[in-house]
Amino acid sequence: MLDVAIIGGGPAGLTAGLYAVRGGGNVCLYEEMFAGGQIVKTHRIDNFPGISDGPDGYALAARFEEHAAAFGLKIEYGAVSELDLTGDPKRFVFNGKTIEAKTVILATGASPRTLGIPGEKELTGHGVSYCATCDGAFYKNRTATVIGGGDTAISDALYLAKLCKQVYVVHRRDELRASAILADAAKKTANITFLWNSVPEAFLGEKKLSGIRIKNRVTGELCDLPTDGAFVAVGVVPRTELFSDQVALAENGSVLTGEHMETNLPGVFAAGDVRNTPLRQVVTACADGAIAATYALEAARVK
Repeated sequence: MLDVAIIGGGPAGLTAGLYAVRGGGNVCLYEEMFAGGQIVKTHRIDNFPGISDGPDGYALAARFEEHAAAFGLKIEYGAVSELDLTGDPKRFVFNGKTIEAKTVILATGASPRTLGIPGEKELTGHGVSYCATCDGAFYKNRTATVIGGGDTAISDALYLAKLCKQVYVVHRRDELRASAILADAAKKTANITFLWNSVPEAFLGEKKLSGIRIKNRVTGELCDLPTDGAFVAVGVVPRTELFSDQVALAENGSVLTGEHMETNLPGVFAAGDVRNTPLRQVVTACADGAIAATYALEAARVK
């Protein structure tokens, strides 16, 4: 039986794994697809302490994974299902096999928030994307549009500006929510144009995206903006579908935790973007993971 089972391999999960194995626990991390979570979609990370070379998210995730593995963290890839967190021990099915653990750390992260407008579902993968670093290269020397005004959106716009002949940023307000350094850089970039006080009403096109219908929130005016690609960056939704009927959630769907990352269920902890955190950054996810692992290991040892 495991002392600690970690579900999710983003920065929170990998840090939790590192701390738990260094603490002498019998630990395994279960990841659905690949290590890194949301950060693998980020083209440059320059606000993680001690790393000044601005690696892309994929490279930083690889460093995390290598570091944890060097200390003996076992990582298995596949699907987790039939999760039962209410019993003792905790049980879940992984790739068809039942796993038992004294404690569980939920580090399942979050998924990109969708807009829910006409054409979005039909054109996703055909011009509509949620990952600029994944799909930006398809629009080299073409026109792209970013929807959003936070750090992710502006980071995406700066990345696309290096590839595309023209980048539009559609933002519902008249000023950006992004950090000053990103906002200033974007405003100084010649091929980035801002559409302020504007929201997308529909994605246009049949088999592939041809444009976006934009509404000005001040004047009510509608216009069709021709674009080859659209990148949606309007936040994330915590991934709690596996356990939403067992663990207490906040109004926004994130997992409620205490200062030790404990949930309402004994022996169950949460860390990173899935929990009710005021800031979703790599550094805060890592801190969550370290705290969760420390107290999960402590809980496992008293069982």
